[in-house]
Amino acid sequence: MNSYFMSVLLGIVEGLTEFLPVSSTAHLRIAEALLHIDLTDAYWKMYTIVIQLGAILALCLLFMGRIVEFIRTFPNGENGTRTVLNHPISLTMIAFFFTAAPSLLLTKLISKHLESLNVMAWALLIGGVVMWAIDAWTVRHEAGTTDVEEMSIWQAIWIGLCQTLSAVFPGTSRSMSTIAAGQIGGLTRGTALEFSFLISIPTMIAATGYDLYKEVLHHPKGAEVVAPLVMNSERWIVLAIGFVVSFIVALGVVEWFLQWVRKHGLVLFAVYRIILAIVLLTVGSKLLGGN
Repeated sequence: MNSYFMSVLLGIVEGLTEFLPVSSTAHLRIAEALLHIDLTDAYWKMYTIVIQLGAILALCLLFMGRIVEFIRTFPNGENGTRTVLNHPISLTMIAFFFTAAPSLLLTKLISKHLESLNVMAWALLIGGVVMWAIDAWTVRHEAGTTDVEEMSIWQAIWIGLCQTLSAVFPGTSRSMSTIAAGQIGGLTRGTALEFSFLISIPTMIAATGYDLYKEVLHHPKGAEVVAPLVMNSERWIVLAIGFVVSFIVALGVVEWFLQWVRKHGLVLFAVYRIILAIVLLTVGSKLLGGN
């Protein structure tokens, strides 16, 4: 397949799935298997990481106004009721810390699951059932926290810890784990979704930066040998295409997702996860050659 067209496809997959609660990791792994991409090639490892940065840039652009407002009102908040400990910026960084610290401690466990289609399939299935149940439960129970300006430190810690699941078990979805955790913690759908987007910014920047360093730039003795990274004009163009396409698609998806969840909830995505998981568990190995 033409490498430029392949890059467009992968950019679309990344942009579509990065912020939806369906796991971009699982979808990229499936797409790469279907396209017969060599995952031991340092270039494709780098490519997968770089196109995620396109999606991150789109999110930062969409939330720029909100972020600037948070910075302007730090530390007292919009209503003057916040402190340096429970301002939205502080809560975002607290949640990030309680994701990053356990994730670093569990690095070896995480590396075992990164490319396992079976692990991803079970994570998709279990996550879909859990997300469906939580969303149905929240419809019948009024949430007490209707704005990120009302969140507590304990809610931020809880969401941060739950986000670790998406690192340990690829296929769980960072978006799913944080939104579901927020709903359990007493946040409305809209508030849980907004905080999910906020925490994803430092989390994704740190995760992609670490992955880029670990997989491409640094190879300690005894590490798995990958094909050397060789760049040429075609590869730079392929990389740029994937980055730009991911950025553009993510711009549209985030706005649409915000509106959809506030009106309809998460059932659609739960059903999709369950169907995809069943397909992977039944015929995934035959179609994709995974394990």
